[in-house]
Amino acid sequence: MHTVVVGTAGVTAADVVAVARHDARIEISAEAVAALTAAREIVDALAAKPEPVYGVSTGFGALATRHISPELRAQLQRNIVRSHAAGMGPRVEREVVRALMFLRLKTVCSGHTGVRPEVAQTMADVLNAGITPVVHEYGSLGCSGDLAPLSHCALALMGEGDAEGPDGVVRPAGDLLAEHGIAPVELREKEGLALLNGTDGMLGMLVMALADLDNLYKAADVTAAMSLEALLGTDKVLAPELHAIRPHPGQAASAANMLAVLKGSELTGRHSEITADAPRVQDAYSVRCAPQVAGAGRDTMAHARLVAERELAAAVDNPVVLPDGRVESNGNFHGAPVAYVLDFLAIAAADLGSIAERRTDRLLDKNRSHGLPPFLADDAGVDSGLMIAQYTQAALVSELKRLAVPASADSIPSSAMQEDHVSMGWSAARKLRTAVDNLARIVAVELYAASRGVELREGLRAAPASRAVIAAAREAGVQGAGPDRFLAPDLAAADAFVRSGALVEAVETVTGALA
Repeated sequence: MHTVVVGTAGVTAADVVAVARHDARIEISAEAVAALTAAREIVDALAAKPEPVYGVSTGFGALATRHISPELRAQLQRNIVRSHAAGMGPRVEREVVRALMFLRLKTVCSGHTGVRPEVAQTMADVLNAGITPVVHEYGSLGCSGDLAPLSHCALALMGEGDAEGPDGVVRPAGDLLAEHGIAPVELREKEGLALLNGTDGMLGMLVMALADLDNLYKAADVTAAMSLEALLGTDKVLAPELHAIRPHPGQAASAANMLAVLKGSELTGRHSEITADAPRVQDAYSVRCAPQVAGAGRDTMAHARLVAERELAAAVDNPVVLPDGRVESNGNFHGAPVAYVLDFLAIAAADLGSIAERRTDRLLDKNRSHGLPPFLADDAGVDSGLMIAQYTQAALVSELKRLAVPASADSIPSSAMQEDHVSMGWSAARKLRTAVDNLARIVAVELYAASRGVELREGLRAAPASRAVIAAAREAGVQGAGPDRFLAPDLAAADAFVRSGALVEAVETVTGALA
């Protein structure tokens, strides 16, 4: 099993995905243990002084003015976890919770939080045991970090609350810890606060969304190319010299992908053969401008990836322990940098889904499909073909547009006006997850329609890459043209085919790696 070593310098996006989705084991480096020990010595020294230090010997937030006596400090740390574990609503997905805990561990191991090494090791042990605390949908405003979600995780470290075991059954966290020989942590000064105060949930969801979108943008280039083929479009608009004079990197990559898919096609470049009753000088925007739209989304992803990389290298806590021995309050827990790009990605996903749906609609309309049967039906009138598949796709697009409304443009004050401007980054991340899921379904419907359209062009051979996609899709249970049948299973198979990366893999066996 793959092992991820957590040190003081942060982790990579690949590390997050490995732990969250593939249960990679975690080890804490000797360097991190030394940093944890050194920072804890600073916190212990401050805790012994009579002067109050925020987070060490005071209350929190609007209650930070109260100096807490030594005999009450352990109770203070337990209480902040218990009181902040106030989430409500449906359970959050296992992979999100694992990413959340792993990223909190990443910050703890930076040596800037003052947490003892044994607490960090317990976090790693819980993840390695496959124990996943129950975290709820609602409770984070994305400022002071993802407080409620992280609190539910910290509660499980204390042996309280509920968690899911490696068998998928939810049980008391204390029982699960005991079964795996893990002692519950007894929190000391600053440790409760340090386990709660980070942007880890929204960052984890950003990292996983970027991984999913990388696959979906490549898949969308493929389905756009196949739609162009089925519509007898021209590939001349994909020429590198055209995209070089508007030098957006994403646009050039998308055009190159489409051109690679179309290489060897007998269906492209037939504008001059279109009959007089359907003249065509150039293709519709949804076909001709596919690289421009997908490319803009790719460039948005590049910016989001840069933000994620910076955040993965960050130590997000308040207060933080600095190398010179100071423990300073700060605002690094504010989720604005992450929240913005989560919203940007939802906007880009909505536009990519929208243009894919327009191509699908064109394939189904006999007045615009250049000779394809109405709705790609076997016997139009007796058969409805893909009419309602496009309805489903349109409903998904409409939902994507609603999900594109920014969460980060909102703020709601909390904590008696101490926390008077928040990022809503967790909310942005939650809606992005839904947007990514819906985008996969939209691309799957275009794949289903485009592959059928290509197959219906009798006497003309599609590009080798398109033929490879169709063969792989059929092998995966995505059926081809024919009389009407129960369509939902076909669409579900197409969705799984797209989402798994099998569509992109089928193309890359012919074209080499897509950009």
